[in-house]
Amino acid sequence: MSDPQTDTYYLAGILLRFLVRDPAAGYCLVEGLVGPGAGPPPNRHPADDEAFYVLDGTFEFIVGAESRTTTAGDFVKIPRGEVHTFRNIGQAPARALILNAPGTAHIGFFSQAGQLMPPGTRELPPPSGPPDVPRLLEIGRQNGIEFLVPQH
Repeated sequence: MSDPQTDTYYLAGILLRFLVRDPAAGYCLVEGLVGPGAGPPPNRHPADDEAFYVLDGTFEFIVGAESRTTTAGDFVKIPRGEVHTFRNIGQAPARALILNAPGTAHIGFFSQAGQLMPPGTRELPPPSGPPDVPRLLEIGRQNGIEFLVPQH
């Protein structure tokens, strides 16, 4: 059985290591290792605030209509319900601490959509092909995260 405090998931070029996940306390804290070029599609979640503290690498964040390039030491807050996305625009993996409050939407989504990795995983696995977009959209919907992607 995995330790719920340190579960690590891989999803679409991002390794997410849960450092603390305690929505009863009001937050979850995740270390994200993001491969070059990786990042989620634009999304919003009315039940969770989100904030990022960049540890290393270079990210582009888009929050609402604003775009911002960030590097180590930068902090980005995402208000509940605001459309946002980010992408690693560097040539090497980048890391950030991600705080979600209360975290329920993100804990549910990543634990259902991500691939559970072996304990202690700290490196990105090899790419595993394109994600199953309809599945991810549905898991997002079930957890209160709306992904804004073109519908075919």
